[in-house]
Amino acid sequence: MAFSFHHNYALAIIILILAMIQFKFTNGSHHHHHHHHKHLKSLHFSLYQHETINKTGYIIVNGVQGGASVTQTTTPFGTLFVFHDPLTLTANRTSKVVGTSEGTSITSSFDGLQSISIAKITLNLKNHKGSISILGDVNNIKPSDLPVVGGTQDFMFVNGYVTSSPVDLKGLTVVYKVEFHLYWPPYATTQAS
Repeated sequence: MAFSFHHNYALAIIILILAMIQFKFTNGSHHHHHHHHKHLKSLHFSLYQHETINKTGYIIVNGVQGGASVTQTTTPFGTLFVFHDPLTLTANRTSKVVGTSEGTSITSSFDGLQSISIAKITLNLKNHKGSISILGDVNNIKPSDLPVVGGTQDFMFVNGYVTSSPVDLKGLTVVYKVEFHLYWPPYATTQAS
């Protein structure tokens, strides 16, 4: 009986030591792997989204009455909104159009300031063409980060996020700065720079 107890105890210690060695090896390997990703292909740039009510953006379903009203920055809770907005190089609407942002949003806060948005951003840049898809929570009056969930053509396999920030919320057309932070995994064949 004593032999069995000592044998099990010794076996447990050996397993514990092996697990610690494996953990240390895995941890060291992970750190090296993370260091390797420092050299991912990436692309960072900004464009400007111009949204004009009843021209490039429309309320399809009115939200719950009695809460927030329809303004340049708010819509009632539950409002379904669709958009097909031009993206330009500068905040000036007459600037060169290099893409479109099309999608839908549903007002998800009772104050009318936040929405869950789904969008396809089609880009026609000098060295990159294709689209990226984003999905996330947007605050109409504060910067919002939205994850990139897919891409096509030159943006195939892309990861990253976009930051949408209000620039001009007065007047019929509202303007948002859209900052792109795009990264390609090592197995992607795109020629990002």
